[in-house]
Amino acid sequence: MARGDDLIVGLDVGTTKICAIVAERRAGATDVIGIGTHPSRGLRRGVVVDIDATTDSIRKAVDEAELMAGCEINAVYAGIAGGHIESHNEIGMIAIKDREVKPGDVRRVIEQAQAVAIPADREVVHVLPQEYEIDGQDGIKQPIGMSGVRLIANVHIVTAAVTSVQNVVKCCNKAGLNVIDIVLEPIASSEAVLSPDERELGVALVDMGGGTTDLAVFRNGSIKHSAVLSLGGYHLTNDAAVGLRTPFDQAERVKRRYGCAAPRLLRQDELLVVPGVGGRQPSEVSRKELASFLEPRIEEILGLVREELQTSGFHGRIPAGVVVTGGSSALEGMPELAEEVFELPTRRGLPGGVGGLVDRVQGPEFATGVGLALWGASRPGRQRFRITDRAPFRGIRARMREWFYGDFS
Repeated sequence: MARGDDLIVGLDVGTTKICAIVAERRAGATDVIGIGTHPSRGLRRGVVVDIDATTDSIRKAVDEAELMAGCEINAVYAGIAGGHIESHNEIGMIAIKDREVKPGDVRRVIEQAQAVAIPADREVVHVLPQEYEIDGQDGIKQPIGMSGVRLIANVHIVTAAVTSVQNVVKCCNKAGLNVIDIVLEPIASSEAVLSPDERELGVALVDMGGGTTDLAVFRNGSIKHSAVLSLGGYHLTNDAAVGLRTPFDQAERVKRRYGCAAPRLLRQDELLVVPGVGGRQPSEVSRKELASFLEPRIEEILGLVREELQTSGFHGRIPAGVVVTGGSSALEGMPELAEEVFELPTRRGLPGGVGGLVDRVQGPEFATGVGLALWGASRPGRQRFRITDRAPFRGIRARMREWFYGDFS
């Protein structure tokens, strides 16, 4: 049964599926003890467009996870994505009063870094420290206790549209869940699929979901850049449905089972029977023909990610290459095609860092859910973000301050 504070639930509110991962902290490890998934209804490109339908999907996924884990779920770490996400890097600088850095100094320098104009329709989701600098000495990860006169902080700030975050939280609340924290999905996925060495050397994580493709760049152990593109697996399925002249749900089934990112990678061709539209007779198509409908869209998505890397200046600064994850990355040949597009070493990212029902969460489509659980497990005992319908956004900035500063108390 539920074990109080040892229970962590990650809720991936995706465009194509809702996934709830129940994990438990045990002797320094995190074990998956329950999984629940349900087709997502009510989201488009990562944004809620139907609250009731989304709430129903969340409730059904959570019910399944509760049944498997033998517990009652009432609080979750929820993921968020969508084209409304924006991020930027900021610098804060202060004088150190006592010439030794104390928690109060860290609070002040982060506040100074956050002192930027944010539009009224946007809200801060993350304030992630990158590194600190004391009197010209850079690359400092933990400044408390060090001596100096001037402290500089480099931080990565992620913002989102207030209404989009509010609607995700409202759906969770209507499903009987409190939201402990909101986490950007590529940051959550990175917790599950990236190694410390990759983060340190420099790596780009490309999370290919149903409605969006998310990018997060890590270097020197911290996040340096993030972006969200409003293209994903939904567009691949739509292209397949149009090309094969078959209903969308049948195109999704065929894509998942037989899809390939590049026709030339198929060693042998095979024929598939695809249902027709409107009662028409089924037709036979080859796997190479199916792949020919998918490849142009995949190349478009990966090409846009490459452009984002080049524009941000990180394409030549990620020696560890690229890690592709998310449901769409499960297509055969995806790492190979991505390696050609990026001209960088590429691998498929599978969830790790957990025990328990490991075999049930080995697919890349579980990366965000597992990452959310790991995010919560690494930040125990602090409920930072609890929103109700009566006060949907009271004190979000205060929650961010409590979260960050608490790590130094």
